Amino acid sequence: MKVRIPNQGPSRNDMLKQVQKMQEDMANLQEDLDAREYTATSGGGMISVTVNGKHEITELKINPDAIDPEEPEMLEDLITVAINEAIATATKTSEDEMGAITGGLNIPGMPGLF
Repeated sequence: MKVRIPNQGPSRNDMLKQVQKMQEDMANLQEDLDAREYTATSGGGMISVTVNGKHEITELKINPDAIDPEEPEMLEDLITVAINEAIATATKTSEDEMGAITGGLNIPGMPGLF
């Protein structure tokens, strides 16, 4: 004998609608995040790197004063620092904004995304 207890929280249909809404919101946000640009500098502004939300470098500016033929390693380090900082900013922004939609859910199959 099955007994139905009224008002036991959201129905399956309600939950499905919530999940579909969350998926739509996530897809829209991901599209927005992918289009955004994040800029970081190093060496006191000698190097400037811009990446998009897909972590693709869209712009790299090098101040001519940063170019020292005697120390190419310094220039390499400055570029590396700026790239890593720009990517870290893009990643953190994505995690924070996606986390706001998912409420911090750990969705299986998407480790590290949220």
